[in-house]
Amino acid sequence: MKFWDASAIIPLCIDEPQTDIVQEVVKKDPSIVVWWGSLIECKSAFARLHREGFLDSQGEEQVQEVLTSLSTVWTEVEPAEDIRDIAIRLLLNHPLRAADSLQLAAAILWANNRPKGHHFVCFDLRLREAVRKEGFSVLPANVV
Repeated sequence: MKFWDASAIIPLCIDEPQTDIVQEVVKKDPSIVVWWGSLIECKSAFARLHREGFLDSQGEEQVQEVLTSLSTVWTEVEPAEDIRDIAIRLLLNHPLRAADSLQLAAAILWANNRPKGHHFVCFDLRLREAVRKEGFSVLPANVV
């Protein structure tokens, strides 16, 4: 079981350069854990791609359906006071955005405050660095 950031979920739904990479990760372990807000982040990304003309209406509808299908099988970490407290600590220790601090806080809580030995799947470079510093193994191993 691995924790997945929205930046890694999106290429599971839409063909991107990272799609082959995340498909390999999910083939090896199809158990996906996400933060409660990940669905919102992904839907926001797809709506933006539609507004910017990278997806037509039919394409947006298709990726939304793939996302909905994925969301029925993943495990979701629900909002909690502990997550908020951890997220605040993370914001003080790492150059993260609020949403990224919540993602990482949810992963830390999921890992029972022991990230070592747990995997976090992510493409966001700033978040990857914080994830690594907090003790998670980051996948994919190399991202530019």
